[in-house]
Amino acid sequence: MSLEGKGAVVTGAGRGIGAAIARELARAGAAVVVSARSAAEI
Repeated sequence: MSLEGKGAVVTGAGRGIGAAIARELARAGAAVVVSARSAAEI
């Protein structure tokens, strides 16, 4: 699946499912914006 030219916002991206989803969206070509409880988790 190609997500070229698409954007995604992932909350809870510091670990677990959120981190995995953010990585896979980026691999598929999406522009990904992430957030987590602290900058150290990103």
